[in-house]
Amino acid sequence: MTQNGTIQNGMTQNLRGAAYMVLAGICFAAANAITYHITAPGDWGGLGFKAQSDTFWQYLIATVFSAPFILRHGLEGFKTQRPVMHLVRVVVSALGVQAFVMSLAAGTPIWQVISLVMTSPIFVLVGAALFLGETVSAPRWIAAGIGLGGATIVSGLWTSGLTAAMLYPVAAAVLWAGSSLLTKVLTRTESAPSITLWLLVLLTPINAGLSVHAGFELPSAPIWFWLIAGGMVMMAAQYLLTWSYAAADAAFVQPFDDLKLISNILIYGLVFGYWPEGNIWMGVVLILAGSLYLLWSGWKSEGAQAVAA
Repeated sequence: MTQNGTIQNGMTQNLRGAAYMVLAGICFAAANAITYHITAPGDWGGLGFKAQSDTFWQYLIATVFSAPFILRHGLEGFKTQRPVMHLVRVVVSALGVQAFVMSLAAGTPIWQVISLVMTSPIFVLVGAALFLGETVSAPRWIAAGIGLGGATIVSGLWTSGLTAAMLYPVAAAVLWAGSSLLTKVLTRTESAPSITLWLLVLLTPINAGLSVHAGFELPSAPIWFWLIAGGMVMMAAQYLLTWSYAAADAAFVQPFDDLKLISNILIYGLVFGYWPEGNIWMGVVLILAGSLYLLWSGWKSEGAQAVAA
C-alpha cells in the first residue's frame, strides 16, 4: 500500500472509530433513560424498581441475547491470553456503574451526574499518554479541555460548589476511564466479540451479589418489557464501544464520548420533557464544539500529510 493509501486508511479508521463511539453514546443514553423509567419512584413517573436489581437483570438479559454469538464461537470465543485483565476490567466497570447509581440515589440532579461523568475523556487522554504510550496531540488536549469546560458549566459546579454527592459521578468517570483504557489494551490481542462476552458473563455474578446485598427483587410484567429492551440496547452499546477502540486510538475517539451528553439531553427532553435551562445550553454548545474541533483538526492534519506525501 502507498503512503497516501496508508494515510487515507488511517483517516477512514479514525472516522469509523468516532462513528462507533457516537452510536455507542446514543445507545448508552437510551439505556440510561430506560433505567430511569424502571427505577424512578412512582410519583416521578417511574416503576420504582431497585437500581441494583435493574442492573443485574439488564446485564443478564444482554447475556441471554448474546447466546447466538456464544454458540457461534463456542469455547473458542472465550479463549484469552489475559484472563486477569478481563476480570479487572469488569470489576472496574461494575464499580463505575455502582458509583453512577449511588450518585442518582444521593439526589444529585441528573444533569450534574451526566455532565460530571463526561469528565471521563480527560482521564482517558492522560491514561492513554502515560500508560498506553499513545501520542496525544495538542488539538486533542484542546478538544478535551473545551468539553471539560462545557461539562463543568452544565454541572453548575461554579455556582453550587463541589458536594460529597458530586464525588460519586466523578468516581464513576475515573473508573469508566480505567475500563476504557483496559478495553483498548485488550483489543490488541483479543477480538471484539470475546471482550464483550467476557464483560457480559463476568458482570452477571458481580451484579447478582450487589443486587442481593441491596435487596433482590423479581420484576413484574411491565418491568420485564423494559428490562428486555434495556438489555438489548446495552448489548449493542458494549459492542459499539469495543469496535470504536479497536478501530482507532483511544485518545482520538474518547472526546466524541462527550456527545453522550447531547444524546441524554435529547432523549430525556423528548421522552420525559426535561429540558436544560439557562447556562446549561452554553455548556452543551462547548461540548459539541470540542468534538467538532477534534474532527476538523484531524481532517486538517491528515489531509496535510496526504498532500505532503
